[in-house]
Amino acid sequence: MRTLKEVKVGETVKVKKLSGDGPVKRRIMDMGITKGVDVFIRKVAPLGDPVEVTVRGYELSLRKADAEMIEVE
Repeated sequence: MRTLKEVKVGETVKVKKLSGDGPVKRRIMDMGITKGVDVFIRKVAPLGDPVEVTVRGYELSLRKADAEMIEVE
């Protein structure tokens, strides 16, 4: 199992599964991050927070804790 937090900058991955529950999962899904979507890692801050990604043409910032809940392949 690999999470979005472990993906290197410049890599594009496909979302496999979202873990987490309730409002956190809902917030991630509201950003357009759902199963099967491609996520491109644009930038990661020096301490790993935030992770900046491009999803469906939108540039987003994810908290490190949220990135850990997104399983990718």
